[in-house]
Amino acid sequence: MVSTYDLGRQPFGLASPAAWLTREGHDVVCADVSIQRLPDEQIQAAELIAFYLPMHTATRLALPLIERVKRLNRHARIAAYGLYAPLNAAFLRGRGVDAIIGGEFEAGLVEFARGGNPPEISLDRQTFLPPERSNLPTLDRYAKLRVNGTQHLVAYTESSRGCKHLCRHCPVVPVYQGTFRVVSREVVLDDLRRQVAAGASHVTFGDPDFFNGPKHAMQIVTALHAEFPQLTYDVTIKIEHLRKHRDLLKCLKQTGCLFVTSAVESIDDAVLAKLEKHHTRSDFFEVAGFMREIGLTLSPTFIAFTPWTSLDGYRDLLRTIADLNLVENVAPVQLALRLLVTSGSRLLELDEIRRAIQGFDSEALVYPWNHPDPEVDRLADRVFQLVNPQKGGSRAEIFRHIWELACKSPAPNYNLIPRAAIPYLDEPWYC
Repeated sequence: MVSTYDLGRQPFGLASPAAWLTREGHDVVCADVSIQRLPDEQIQAAELIAFYLPMHTATRLALPLIERVKRLNRHARIAAYGLYAPLNAAFLRGRGVDAIIGGEFEAGLVEFARGGNPPEISLDRQTFLPPERSNLPTLDRYAKLRVNGTQHLVAYTESSRGCKHLCRHCPVVPVYQGTFRVVSREVVLDDLRRQVAAGASHVTFGDPDFFNGPKHAMQIVTALHAEFPQLTYDVTIKIEHLRKHRDLLKCLKQTGCLFVTSAVESIDDAVLAKLEKHHTRSDFFEVAGFMREIGLTLSPTFIAFTPWTSLDGYRDLLRTIADLNLVENVAPVQLALRLLVTSGSRLLELDEIRRAIQGFDSEALVYPWNHPDPEVDRLADRVFQLVNPQKGGSRAEIFRHIWELACKSPAPNYNLIPRAAIPYLDEPWYC
């Protein structure tokens, strides 16, 4: 099983099916090629090779590896699994992939290993097993938590999959269609006990939304805190859910939550309505305020450039981030991300998207689009160059450069919380 990229995390998407396949008696080799080599001899010896495709970047990186597998081992059966496998099913089959396995993929991989033909998408309820992580790279090879000048090893797990919501741009929606599935509390806790024993002192919960099942989520973090009082964690929660379950946020803080990632996406109410985010600009302002009062760090993410973004709207985004004192909370790449229109996306329901897109780009695996104002596209290109991590610079410095580029004026002397006081993971990419 091969992972090409998973945000600097030890891939749950390899560890979980590895447990299922090992139980069936298969000899399983996991290769995380983001940090280790995939030797030719391993490819040549394999009877089945499965690529884990949880996101767009991972899928693009897998394409040359699939070609390499086909060249080195013509007899191996190839599977692609994870969210982006069914989104790109026709293209992947054209590249020689034999099975597409989306949704709850563990049982499908077992069926494929038995010689069967699993469904392209299964949402059947599964009884999960504790993930098998022994043949993955050790946690010190992955992204670290940075806070107050210290770094910590990070465990990664998932307590649920799918999502109850139907946000128009989200890749979860075409696969799960408003369904979500939970991993049992004991399996999650067992997985985390093993990772703590391996040195982890912080946990990232990778659920698309930790409050899709708030009772399940709170039972897990309450039990985890009782067993490991010094352990910290982070979660992802919608603005809508942060408002709805505000009463639970103090408990998050008390049980060790350091920060909450939330897909704000836009501060333009018209754009938020098109994306069907079910929150507003004022909701975001409200959440930013009470999160600060509680002492929970908010890490907002954005889709900075859409077909509806205007130059004034982009400047408004920068001003809002500065006014809310969130400059150090926002990874610079969030100020450069461009709306992805993938195969199967609900965005294709919108007339203005269909007018903006070009034909499907089978190499980029998206429908490219041009903004009606060429100046916006030029700004997007220049901002993307500024946020290149190879160029270095602190978040505040990069923000200042972007401000000066977009606003054509000196950046204000915004009041910054010291960077060291804001917890973050040192792998910020989010797509």
